Amino acid sequence: MPVVRVLSKVAKQVLLAPACGCQPLAVAVRNISFSPRQVTSGTDASFHSVSFSETDHPKVLITGGLGQLGVGLAKLLRKRFGKNNVILSDIRKPPSDVFHSGPFIYSDILDYKNLREIVVNNRITWLVHYSALLSAVGEANVPLARAVNITGLHNILDIAAEHGLRLFVPSTIGAFGPTSPRNPTPDLCVQRPRTIYGVSKVHAELMGEYYHHRYGLDFRCLRYPGIISADSQPGGGTTDYAVQIFHDAVKSGKFECNLKPNTQLPMMYIDDCLRATLEVMEAPTETLSMRTYNINAMSFTPEELAAEVQKQLPDLQVTYNIDHMRQAIADSWPMNFDDTNARNDWGWKHDYDLPELVQTMFNFIGSDSRIAQAS
Repeated sequence: MPVVRVLSKVAKQVLLAPACGCQPLAVAVRNISFSPRQVTSGTDASFHSVSFSETDHPKVLITGGLGQLGVGLAKLLRKRFGKNNVILSDIRKPPSDVFHSGPFIYSDILDYKNLREIVVNNRITWLVHYSALLSAVGEANVPLARAVNITGLHNILDIAAEHGLRLFVPSTIGAFGPTSPRNPTPDLCVQRPRTIYGVSKVHAELMGEYYHHRYGLDFRCLRYPGIISADSQPGGGTTDYAVQIFHDAVKSGKFECNLKPNTQLPMMYIDDCLRATLEVMEAPTETLSMRTYNINAMSFTPEELAAEVQKQLPDLQVTYNIDHMRQAIADSWPMNFDDTNARNDWGWKHDYDLPELVQTMFNFIGSDSRIAQAS
């Protein structure tokens, strides 16, 4: 295309000519490369997602796959679409069982070229972007959180748009702030978070919706509540106490909570979370009235969770040693999510309430001996 060659030539000349005696600017190659999807004869570029009539099953790439959710989602998707149609990726070496359970590759979301090659070589059609630094970890290392959560997202958006992918990026209760309505918190309201994690997630929501409206990117996003899982250790989130209590209850019979006993937050068992992710990805486009949805299952406080745990382990000792940074974060977050739109648009419905959650966690963690002793 003539316009592509002209733009590439002009960009190259600008980059190679130092201005005002300064050193030449270092600009990523992707900023001066063009594709038929990025330059069209019209005033606006137009990206188009792959039609599912063109393929039997989606070919899925999951970034940040060794986190709390990636392995579980890969297992769910492989059951539905086939083992070889779901590729798990991360920058860490996977455990043996994960490595042998299905395709796994190294993928660094900050390496645009590597990520693009993976998408092209594996003919990816769905991309699930789980790579992120969580709330408490992000506050401890803001530059890294900014790079991973924002710069990495930009790479994902550009590649998803260029190659017509269906893109899922999770958001969070952390996308809201102290000026947001907290009980309940609707889909659309003032957000204004005060953590780099929350700011990056609002950025992801808005950028994804912008790419959808501007370029036709099939962007889909769910705001997750606190996710509780027996399969993974806490990973630096403010709601981690709701996982840690089960491990400590079984191991030592003692639990020290870093949030105040009356701190109410929305929560969800991981199976509900993963199922919601699959359901929104499979939902027909015409059913989606928006691109970012709240989803919810239950809301509880540390003392309410402890009381439910003590029904099975009456001897559990719970103390409180407040982490002021995490408490400030929790106090700025929703107490309860309004997920009416998700329930009405694509039929979202949770399976696990608090009693079922506690029983399921103990079943997985293996507390039978301690419960038997307590009985």
